[in-house]
Amino acid sequence: MEQVAISAGHDTAQHSGTGVSNTKLAIWLFLSSDFLFFGAFISAFLLYADRTPAGAKQLTDELNIPFTSATSFILLMSSLTMVLALAAIQRGDHRRVRIWILATALFGAVFIGGQVFEFTEFVRNGYALQTSTQSSAFFVLTGLHGAHVTIGIIWLLSLWGLSSQGRLKTEDAPKVELAGLYWHFVDVIWIVIFTVIYLITPLTQGTK
Repeated sequence: MEQVAISAGHDTAQHSGTGVSNTKLAIWLFLSSDFLFFGAFISAFLLYADRTPAGAKQLTDELNIPFTSATSFILLMSSLTMVLALAAIQRGDHRRVRIWILATALFGAVFIGGQVFEFTEFVRNGYALQTSTQSSAFFVLTGLHGAHVTIGIIWLLSLWGLSSQGRLKTEDAPKVELAGLYWHFVDVIWIVIFTVIYLITPLTQGTK
């Protein structure tokens, strides 16, 4: 009974008045502020989307929508593997935890690889950061998202390393859940970015 009381007291200390753990509340607050941050950059892109000097490269001339659609699908599939990783640790299946976490990180790495390839092709074709205000807005927005994905990959690999060393127990499921919240966030943000840049912009400006 004494042990249960101590455990209950510890659990209470770890939760805010809302019933949500302090750590989870903190990550939700961070993601909310980050959503507003991305919202500002998306608004900036929309504002500068049609401000390209005469004769300068247009974004719509460079977009490879089928290629980016494929890498986007891979990133979105990583949300499924993240859910599977959380389910695995909640039932104590640590082998599958490592499999699904690593798969999520690899899917993210494929997406980043595709983004690097796309950026390289853009610059090679004369559409660089300094080309126009439109290109600056594009590279900053998509690059910022890529940085978030990279942070998520590092986070996932650290969890994979802990699990491989036997230091990620079933009771540590909240750690995987927090990583999952972050990962789902970057996926949702990419859906918005992809829709704005790769679907709406070509319709409003015309394609090559």
